Amino acid sequence: MFYYIAKIIVRTIIKVIFKIKIKGLENIPKKGPVIICSNHISFLDPPVIGALLNRRIYFMAKEELFKNPFLRLLLGTGLGAFPVKRGTADLSAIKTALTYLKKGKAIGIFPEGTRSKTGQLQKAEPGVAMLAIKGNAPVVPIAIKGRYGLFSKIIINIGKPMNFDKYANSRLSSQQLFVIGEEIMKEIAKLL
Repeated sequence: MFYYIAKIIVRTIIKVIFKIKIKGLENIPKKGPVIICSNHISFLDPPVIGALLNRRIYFMAKEELFKNPFLRLLLGTGLGAFPVKRGTADLSAIKTALTYLKKGKAIGIFPEGTRSKTGQLQKAEPGVAMLAIKGNAPVVPIAIKGRYGLFSKIIINIGKPMNFDKYANSRLSSQQLFVIGEEIMKEIAKLL
C-alpha cells in the first residue's frame, strides 16, 4: 500500500518539477519477470523510473543506504528495494533478485554499478547478464538523458526487451557475462 501511495506522490512531484518526456512505455512487459536496466546519472533515477513505469520495480540499491535505519525502513520495507554489496558477487542480493524474477516481478538494476559523474556510460558489471540468464528474464534497456534541475528537460527512452534464452542451459565464464553486459550497454547507448 505504501508503495502505491508513494508512487502517486512522487509521480506528481516529478511532473511538476521536471519536464519529462518518456518514449517506449509499450516496451515494458505487462507481466512476467523482467529486468529494467538503465544508465545511472543521479540518485533520482530509481524514484523517477519507479514512479513513471506501470509496473512495481524492486531496485537493487547500494548496501550503504541500508545502514541508516530510516532509509532501511523506507527503501526496504516501504519500497521493496534490496541491498547489494557493490564490487562483489553478493550472493544474498543475487538470491533476492532471482526470487523476485521467479515470482514474475520486475527488478531494477543499474548495470554500471554506480552513478556516472560525467554522464558517460561505463562498463557493465557481469551480474545483470547472469540474472537475465538464470532468472529467464528479458532485459529492457532504458536511457535517461538530461540533468535533473528545476524545470529541466529529462528524456527517458525505453528500448525493446532483449532476450538471452540462447544461453539458458550454458555455463558461461565471467568474460562471457561481461560481453553480454556490454551488449546491454550498447543498447542503452543507442537510446541516448
